[in-house]
Amino acid sequence: MTTTPTTTPTTGLEPIDRGAAPVDAGAKRMINARADVNQLLPLKYRWAWDKYLAACSNHWMPTEVSMQADIALWRSPDGLTPDERLLLTRNLGFFATAESLVANNVVLAVYRHLTNPECRQYLLRQAFEEAVHTHTFQYVCESLGLDEGELFNAYREVPSITDKDAWALEHTRHLADPGFTTGTPAADRAFLRDLVAFYVVFEGMWFYTGFAQILSLGRRNKMVGIAEQYQYILRDESIHLNFGIDCINQIRLEDPDLWTDGFAAEVRGMLGEACELEVAYARDTLPRGVLGLTADACAQYMRFTTDRRARQIGLAPLHGERENPFPWMSEAMDLGKEKNFFETRVVDYRTGGGLDWD
Repeated sequence: MTTTPTTTPTTGLEPIDRGAAPVDAGAKRMINARADVNQLLPLKYRWAWDKYLAACSNHWMPTEVSMQADIALWRSPDGLTPDERLLLTRNLGFFATAESLVANNVVLAVYRHLTNPECRQYLLRQAFEEAVHTHTFQYVCESLGLDEGELFNAYREVPSITDKDAWALEHTRHLADPGFTTGTPAADRAFLRDLVAFYVVFEGMWFYTGFAQILSLGRRNKMVGIAEQYQYILRDESIHLNFGIDCINQIRLEDPDLWTDGFAAEVRGMLGEACELEVAYARDTLPRGVLGLTADACAQYMRFTTDRRARQIGLAPLHGERENPFPWMSEAMDLGKEKNFFETRVVDYRTGGGLDWD
């Protein structure tokens, strides 16, 4: 049952309680914990620690990837069609600042309210990965000689990107409010709702259309350096997504009264809105289609992905979309591969646990 805490949840910066006993793992909670968040051991949520280990094993840096082939193709007058250039620049325009929005949420908000040290340990790793992802788009922009102002300001100038970012900011407003605190049913439910918007929608739905588009170019031997970097970002985001889903489901287990029928209906409505925004973005980036990659296929993939995300948090599917038009995306997320997807260099990836990546 959800109750108002009798003490203020710990941040880890309170005065030392001299002589206090070690933390009991059973006293740990996802939110509103009274246990000292500075005491990592004993672990309670092994799944969070396993994801931290998996993320560490998945380490990479963008500058390890050669951009020579991409630079030559981009500079060649006949290297890419106008529609392929539009797809690439719109895609980069969304991701360039989206990763910063994610980082801001992780560092300034999610970390503050998740009162479990093993979850916070993973969030520290995720924050670093978001910095790597932002570095990636700086590296791509510099390598290709793109207009930096245009690329990084796309979230203000391209309506389909603005609409997505505005929706995300509205639906994570509690995370962004410095005066917001959990501890009541209404506040806890607001935090849970924002976690769904942040992890399930922003990272688990909207990023995946962009991944599919760029990886599809890579499969056709175009912009293979960028595609390789997107593959590594996709692998990172797969763990981010699964961590977020585990957090949401764990909070539901600990506070089942939060997940009312009305709240479930509200979340399904959010997923439906987000799906429509992403379909509009897909049609904006692919007005005529390129090499068999079409806006309709991206829309089908987003409906399929939306239904999958709904099931992962215990909701009924919205669309009944059973066919994945991009089945090769699962291969791109395989952390156990000894050689990367585009075979441009050998990479040794290891995983710290058996995780469901897609």
